[in-house]
Amino acid sequence: MSNSSTFLPEPVHPYYPLGVEVVGYLANEYSVPVLLLLFFGGLAVLFGLTLVVVNNVHPNLPVSEKYTILWFVLSGTIHFFFEGYFALNHTRMGPTQDLFGQLWKEYAHSDSRYLTSDPFVLCMETVTAVLWGPLSFVCAWFITTSNPLRHPIQALVSIGQIYGDILYYSTSMFDHYHKGLTYCRPEAYYFWGYYFFMNFIWIVIPGILLYSSVSETANAFRALDKSSRGLKTKKAI
Repeated sequence: MSNSSTFLPEPVHPYYPLGVEVVGYLANEYSVPVLLLLFFGGLAVLFGLTLVVVNNVHPNLPVSEKYTILWFVLSGTIHFFFEGYFALNHTRMGPTQDLFGQLWKEYAHSDSRYLTSDPFVLCMETVTAVLWGPLSFVCAWFITTSNPLRHPIQALVSIGQIYGDILYYSTSMFDHYHKGLTYCRPEAYYFWGYYFFMNFIWIVIPGILLYSSVSETANAFRALDKSSRGLKTKKAI
């Protein structure tokens, strides 16, 4: 028997660039429809519970504010739990078969860096989980209770989300155009659906919320300045 027969071939995986090492890779046990059903079903339950709490604490809150609360609850959940999961388990993503692990392996069709402990992705996701996750929940609660610190926290989290997404896009595009490395499979839906759209949401909505917070802050200082001038005028009289 030849010596070569004692060596087993590396597991075949569907990720790019071709030949990238995914340690211990095992194909997902759940199909994509099942993963999506579990994911969105969990979010539906989470949103329902959130609205129950909000309606009990602040029943007269405008609908637009409730949508903003749901956004921050969604962000907090994804940042702290989902991205936090990756930060803690980045070395064993290939063979994992729990729900979050399989969701990450599905998303990795658009960015295989999540299966190779890429330093930038790991650091970015760790910061996101540790900072923007908890602060998103804090912001949701501040909106619910009309806390005056709502807009500073909302602006801070939104800036962090936008900045992280810009770096995320930039580093992969740099590797693609400068180094010739492509982390996404060639199918268009992985690039436009997973890589582009799922991340672009965290630029568009935080951008809107950042504009809102800046406007509210400017209006508050404008009103304060007007009030101060009025007091000075009264004193002068």
